[in-house]
Amino acid sequence: QVQLVESGGGSVQAGGSLRLSCKASGYTYSRNCMGWFRQAPGQEREGVAQLLTGGGGPYYADSAKGRFTISEDNAKNTVYLQMNSLKPEDTAMYYCAAASFCIIPVRERNYNRWGQGTQVTVSS
Repeated sequence: QVQLVESGGGSVQAGGSLRLSCKASGYTYSRNCMGWFRQAPGQEREGVAQLLTGGGGPYYADSAKGRFTISEDNAKNTVYLQMNSLKPEDTAMYYCAAASFCIIPVRERNYNRWGQGTQVTVSS
């Protein structure tokens, strides 16, 4: 059974940092596209960052460039999203997702496996 389990969300003040984790299981982790998305209330889901597991240049949406870093630990089948200099507008539910290949930009329709999400709340 394919599972993507996110963790690491929480509440922080503006300027703070969080690191989200996504543990993958139930499928071949290597050479898949792993992405992070977010969805704020009343808004569409937005692609934030993605990478090709096992080695493939990360890609960031404009909103994430310079502040967020996507990385992975192959041995743990885990992808991370390090978020620094957080802003109130980063408040959203953050989702991890997997796809067979990466396309640019990060598009929701490319992904067919999703986690349950982890909430990030940034206060001013």
